[in-house]
Amino acid sequence: MGTAVTAVIGIDVSKDTLDACLLAPGGKAHERAFPNGPAGHAALLAWADRHAGGAAAHFGMEATGGYEDALATHLHAAGRTVSVVNPTRIKYAGLVRGRGDKTDKADARLIAAYTRDQSPPAWTPPSPEVRELQALVRRRDDLRTLAAQEKARLEAPLLTPAARKSVARVVKFLAKGADALQAAADALIAATPGLKADRDLLATIPGVGTQTASTVLAELPALDRVPSAQAAAAYAGLAPREFRSGSSVRGRTRLSKAGNARLRKALYLPALTAVRFNPALKAFYERLVAAGKPKMCALGACMRKLVMIAYGVLKNRQPFDPAWVSKKTR
Repeated sequence: MGTAVTAVIGIDVSKDTLDACLLAPGGKAHERAFPNGPAGHAALLAWADRHAGGAAAHFGMEATGGYEDALATHLHAAGRTVSVVNPTRIKYAGLVRGRGDKTDKADARLIAAYTRDQSPPAWTPPSPEVRELQALVRRRDDLRTLAAQEKARLEAPLLTPAARKSVARVVKFLAKGADALQAAADALIAATPGLKADRDLLATIPGVGTQTASTVLAELPALDRVPSAQAAAAYAGLAPREFRSGSSVRGRTRLSKAGNARLRKALYLPALTAVRFNPALKAFYERLVAAGKPKMCALGACMRKLVMIAYGVLKNRQPFDPAWVSKKTR
């Protein structure tokens, strides 16, 4: 998308407001704030079309944990190009540009400049079934996180019997709610032929259970939006990041963690299981440890391998084949 004929609109999204910066094809900047609601979405679109001067418009915004969903959906439904960008990329773009102020207006200007210079890929909303599955899975995870926090309170030495009973009751309630949400997610998958076929393929991978499969289906983008297994690993923040400079600096290679944290977190426990019961990943893990890699580093590599295997079975529409994976790993 050429910047000479495109108006770029960077939007800093918060719960209540949208700060927008429009860079017109001629270079002039326009700024304005809108409420983050249906009326504000319509007003922002009308304002952008008015200042774009007939040029195509490319909207850019950060992924902000859900506050951007309604706006991105509204813009996509109106036929506009919209990109939802990983906030880490915007952060490092600001460091490269030597940004000074950290305000909503400054963030909008930075997002607009990033969208203009990098032309990030267009965002496509998930299907209604996937959106519902995503809502169920995320709420399930939230309840389980709350349950773990409450359960940790039971270790407090000064907790009175009455307080302990209250905490135990809350833990039980949250666990029951999480189980109900998982059951609802399973029912949704079973009622949707495409999701059921994908879930059945993922279930052939040793270490991937029902909960992990539902998370992968909810959080991994549609396969036509992910060009390769390596791209799937990068989306989950599991791409390796080297730290080397010249002949003397040799830092430890780490996972980038610049990706979907929910998907990355969901792969941790399955990777622990896979290095015990998945022949391909077990051999891969043991080879890395034998080569001197720290165990956590080797486990991170197995998490990356696991999401790449999941991508492979979904993309090729074939059940997990340990012989094929072992050959590719070697």
